Amino acid sequence: VLAVPSSSSMATAVLIAAVVGGGVLLLMRRLFPRQKPVKLLRYPAGVMGGKTVIVTGANSGIGKALAGELLKLHARVIMACRDLRSAEDAARDIRREAGSDQGEVVVKHLDLASLRSVRKFCEEVNKEESQVDVLINNAGIYQCPYSKTEDGFEMQLGVNHLGHFLLTHLLLDRLKASAPSRIIVVSSKLYKYGHINFDDLNSERSYDKAFCYSQSKLANLLFTLQLAHQLQGTGVTVNALTPGIVRTRLGRHVQIPLLAKPLFHLASLLFFKSPVEGAQTPLYLACSQEVEGVSGKCFADCEEEELMDKATDEQAAKSLWDMSRRMVGLTD
Repeated sequence: VLAVPSSSSMATAVLIAAVVGGGVLLLMRRLFPRQKPVKLLRYPAGVMGGKTVIVTGANSGIGKALAGELLKLHARVIMACRDLRSAEDAARDIRREAGSDQGEVVVKHLDLASLRSVRKFCEEVNKEESQVDVLINNAGIYQCPYSKTEDGFEMQLGVNHLGHFLLTHLLLDRLKASAPSRIIVVSSKLYKYGHINFDDLNSERSYDKAFCYSQSKLANLLFTLQLAHQLQGTGVTVNALTPGIVRTRLGRHVQIPLLAKPLFHLASLLFFKSPVEGAQTPLYLACSQEVEGVSGKCFADCEEEELMDKATDEQAAKSLWDMSRRMVGLTD
């Protein structure tokens, strides 16, 4: 005989579920606060006309949304992606959404976990493209299980920092020839929880996935700082940004208990930025005249962001620069 719950016990269960669910949502609200509403930017339709923009990791998330916005502004957008099938699907999506009055989309293969792939991509771009006006280093990997890139680098350091480090260097001549031009580096506020472990930069002795992500994002900021010094007087600027918490696939390696997934999904809808909202600051840095000539800064929500001392440490930036050059095989 099946026992049928009484109406009172059912009501109690619903009440408990509501209280627990509400508590979780309040906790999520405290953990992931939305400081202020995101204002979607509006630019004249042709503001990026005649300009070529490279966006890494443009097949999903912020990168895809950013590519779509740039396409609407008549840019020639090069989607630099590891997964070509996903990139082609994304390109079809943004072409359809952009309507009849749009720029041009080109899909190219780029695997930032392979220096060979980075070099091949840059060879193609330098051969085929007469100009590169904006380079947006957007692709990233977050808290993945321990693994190494093709060249033996810890995966998060290799993709988030070293791959983009080499990519940027190999495109510098084209960027300089296209001046005024811009380099944009997507970092994260999680840089605050890392430091550059110069004694074990490649995490050979131990691996903490959260620390390694934070270290790679701090490396992005120090790279931006040192590169700005190197580019003084060239007409090429470089700035970083922290997009905030955005609903993307970046957190796909994070394990969430099955029962918590519905609440987490709801919280992400309530409290996280959409990809289009997350794309507003890199779009601002790519398009706005307000940042013409500005270099070596970090932005959040289209405003300059004050960084912790660890992200403005000139000596650490120079040391990381020199070590990164050796690791990716750059010589004077």
